[in-house]
Amino acid sequence: MDIRRLILAVILPPASVTNKEVGTIMLTGLLTLLGWLPGVAFALFMINQETRQAKS
Repeated sequence: MDIRRLILAVILPPASVTNKEVGTIMLTGLLTLLGWLPGVAFALFMINQETRQAKS
């Protein structure tokens, strides 16, 4: 995992998933607006999923 993306996921979750589709970025932004923690959790989940797919 890239430590820079993990730090960015905690500070500004939508910015950490900018390499994904527009819907994912919008969903992360919406979750962040509803509460900081759901946005962070979703961003970390997406980063974890991307890492798992890269290893396979």
